[in-house]
Amino acid sequence: MADRSLARKVLETEAAAILALVHRLDERFDLAVQFLRQCKGRVILTGMGKSGIICRKIAATLTSTGTAAFFLHPAEAIHGDLGVIQADDVVVALSYSGETAELLHLLETIRRLGAKLIAITGDPTSSLAQAADVALDVSVAEEACPMNLVPTASTTAALAIGDALAMTLLVEKGFRQEDFANLHPGGKLGKRLMRVEALMHAGKVCPVVRADTRMRDVIYEMSSKGLGMTCVIDRDDDTLLGIITDGDLRRRMERGGEILDLTAVDVMSRHPVSVPRATLAAEALNIMEQRKITSIVVAEDGLPVRVAGVLHLHDLWRMEMF
Repeated sequence: MADRSLARKVLETEAAAILALVHRLDERFDLAVQFLRQCKGRVILTGMGKSGIICRKIAATLTSTGTAAFFLHPAEAIHGDLGVIQADDVVVALSYSGETAELLHLLETIRRLGAKLIAITGDPTSSLAQAADVALDVSVAEEACPMNLVPTASTTAALAIGDALAMTLLVEKGFRQEDFANLHPGGKLGKRLMRVEALMHAGKVCPVVRADTRMRDVIYEMSSKGLGMTCVIDRDDDTLLGIITDGDLRRRMERGGEILDLTAVDVMSRHPVSVPRATLAAEALNIMEQRKITSIVVAEDGLPVRVAGVLHLHDLWRMEMF
């Protein structure tokens, strides 16, 4: 059986390392955020070994939240890649000891160019910390490794402070849900943040009939458009009056009488649910689930309500919204 007591100790040690950072947030953190926000160039993350892996993750998080960032391997930098660093850039260097030789070799170039340098280190008195414009202390009482050797709690703390920087910067820059969706069009989160106007059936594929349309033609419209419903609009000004669904047809037929002798206005359900074009797909999905409906009308901006399109539950299934 696995030693769960050791596993608990690992988690407790890493959790303690993160919690210890909370009390170290001061004006140095504020200054680091200011440098990142005011950066006119790129944000360059650099670190060796496992610190480099953490740098890659921080760079990815920054990039996905609207701040151009990338990882620069310090060993490759001193063998020809130093040219990527420009005066308008902000360099974020991660070294727990603060004495990593490959990073220290970059300092002369960074200082000469005038790029800002943020150090993330476990030793505020180290060479890296002393050379930086601002140094963030991510020291830990102990590693989660039983031998206190393998970087575990220290890398967790560095990653956490990177996330804290990225999320604070996100809010400072006014990054919005729609910005995230624009940067993640292929991901599941991005799909959930898509606007309904990007998914709706509009134009000739949108099922629409007028109030005085005979039911024979209404049924044909519903069948040909394949959404199991149709919008009903006013014959004079195209405003939305109601909808007819497969369920409305069944209920009307159960009452008896010749349904084909009726018009759309005789069968429709009034006051249908509609959402604006800019509604998030996830929000529309939530409305359909709460109302237990399979289609929702997408309305043009302004009043009275006019039909822009129709969103069907199947459209969200195809986008893997669930």
